[in-house]
Amino acid sequence: MNKSMLAILNESERLLVAETDRAELAQLDEDEAIALHARIRKARNKYVGQYRRTASARVVDRGARGEARPKNQRAALKAEAFEEALSRVSQRLGVLSRQAAAELRSDRLAAARGVKAAPPAGTKGTASTASRRTVTDKPRGDRALRSPVSKKQNAGTKASGARRQAKRDSR
Repeated sequence: MNKSMLAILNESERLLVAETDRAELAQLDEDEAIALHARIRKARNKYVGQYRRTASARVVDRGARGEARPKNQRAALKAEAFEEALSRVSQRLGVLSRQAAAELRSDRLAAARGVKAAPPAGTKGTASTASRRTVTDKPRGDRALRSPVSKKQNAGTKASGARRQAKRDSR
């Protein structure tokens, strides 16, 4: 972030933006990153709202939006500073959430493998592996025939047969 943007911020705002440095973000867990993201988004929305309100009020006096803009640079610069900070936090939050999702996925797969490795309750492990479904198996039997696409195709076939029969009956 350039010095002109930092110079326009007050001390508490500078501290908030300083929390988005790479080293600071690396120390945060996912929940802390979400909380920081919310605080920065709130500050950004505050200054975007201020900028829009004052600019729209000045349009009447100045006669055009372009004429009203230069008088409102402070709120615009603050909004831009928080937008950059929000971008950094969003990127870090994306990384953390992808890591959490990968961990959760691996935990679920490990749990599923653990359940499948044990024989079902009430049996002595004599069930064949062909009768057990795995995650990658395709549906078998009637389930393979019941999909939205196959239902639509079957309905179309029935409708065309009905039209053909109606044409014959009208002769």
